[in-house]
Amino acid sequence: MRQAQTLNEAQLRRVIQYCRSRRHPTRDQTIILFSFYAGLRAKEIAALKRGDVFDDAGNTRTQFTLSAEQSKGGKTRTVYLNQRLRRALADYAAGLNLSDPNRALFESQKGGHFSGNTMCQLFLDIYKAVGLKDASSHSGRRTYITRLANKGVGVRLLAALAGHSHISTTQRYIDVNSEQLSEAVELL
Repeated sequence: MRQAQTLNEAQLRRVIQYCRSRRHPTRDQTIILFSFYAGLRAKEIAALKRGDVFDDAGNTRTQFTLSAEQSKGGKTRTVYLNQRLRRALADYAAGLNLSDPNRALFESQKGGHFSGNTMCQLFLDIYKAVGLKDASSHSGRRTYITRLANKGVGVRLLAALAGHSHISTTQRYIDVNSEQLSEAVELL
């Protein structure tokens, strides 16, 4: 099976720009950013509740616990939110009613949680519209892990952030390209 395409910064900007033209621009942009800046799977994004990322006062959390029911493999894990994602969430919160912490963070057309499959389809529709034929709902996750690896984050830490039990799984996510190989040999 082919791995999902990792995106460069220009491609991500193109995706975000396209999201701004959609029917639910802030929602769709925030979903994309969750994938790229928290490394969550589509089913995990679909399962998020408002209380997961916003506290009782409506402030964006710096981290939250993804429950066993929300994650793959039935294991809880802590998700850390960087500043860029927290800013996007604060913008997104401006249009939300945060009084019910159990309400879906990202509501589908029907008003409830997206299913994992429907969330995957949303990613595919967005990527197809911007001409990224090899991108999928896992592209943000692969890009997240690859970018952190390229910045020198160790594979054990990457595995913990990704929720992988084995570092060999995490290693398969790290994309290697000719530019990286060329830069590596220049370190000698």
